Parts: sequence; C-alpha cells; structure tokens
Amino acid sequence: MSSISPRQLAAWFDAHAAPLRLYARQWLDAQAAEDVVQEVFLSLMESAAVPANIRAWLFRAVRNASISAVRSQARRSRREQVVAAERGDCFRPQVSDLIDAHAAQAALQSLPPEPREVVVLRLWGRMTLAEVAALTGRPVSTVHDQYRAALHRIRKELELSCRTKTN
Repeated sequence: MSSISPRQLAAWFDAHAAPLRLYARQWLDAQAAEDVVQEVFLSLMESAAVPANIRAWLFRAVRNASISAVRSQARRSRREQVVAAERGDCFRPQVSDLIDAHAAQAALQSLPPEPREVVVLRLWGRMTLAEVAALTGRPVSTVHDQYRAALHRIRKELELSCRTKTN
C-alpha cells in the first residue's frame, strides 16, 4: 500500500503536471505526452515510498517513459511496415477489377483516421457496425455515419480518378 495520501498526490499533480506535459512534448505529441504524465502519476501512487526529491523523480520518470514511448512507437511502425510489405497493397489488382486498385488505396489512405479505421474493420475485418462500435467505443450511429460518409468520399474520389484518366 502506498504511503502517499490522495491529497498529497493531487497537490503534486496540480503543481507539476503542466510542466511535465510540456517536457514530454519534446518527444511526443500532446495526447501521448498527457498519457505518459498520467502513467507516471499512477506509478507514483502505487509506489511504496515517497521519493526524496519528488520534482526530480517526476521529471526523470516522464523522461524515461517518453523515450520508451518513442522507442515503442518506432518498433511498432517498423513492424507495420514489414507486414505491409509482406502483404502488399490492401487492394490486389485483378484483370476483372472495375476499379483502379492504387486509386482505391489512395482514397482509403486520404480518409481521416477514425473513418478509415471503421472502413478497414468493416470491410477487411468483416465486422458488423455494432462490433466496430464496441471495439472503438463509439456509438453505433456514429460508426454508421462515419462508414457511410467514408464510402461516399471514396466513391467520389474514385469517380474523379476515372474521369481524370479518360480525359
């Protein structure tokens, strides 16, 4: 059990969280920096003893966690690139295809992250909209709207691509 009182932890958070987030931003984006700072405070809360110099401990912990997060992100990115290279394009061109596979992949990649995730889960993951909603933590109506809007946008981009190639 921790010897740090909730009141003391809250006081340290109020005093140090903002500069710690700013410090973490030199390695991470805003959301990741926020996550790292929260994880450090959770770690502090679970520690058995109060560090001698709390401010120094917090900054060192945020630094270590930030660098670790960057390394994890780099490893994950390399793994994803290897898998993508092994699998090739999401769309494999076939002679009978009625759409240009490269244009379809470009249209998919042009979507914002959330609607792109919905489309990938729905089409390649073969998930229902309810399953996608449960996985992403979004309401089914939001997932449905994102899916419909994403398909509409992809369709428009593919139509534009076809017109451009024939003209």
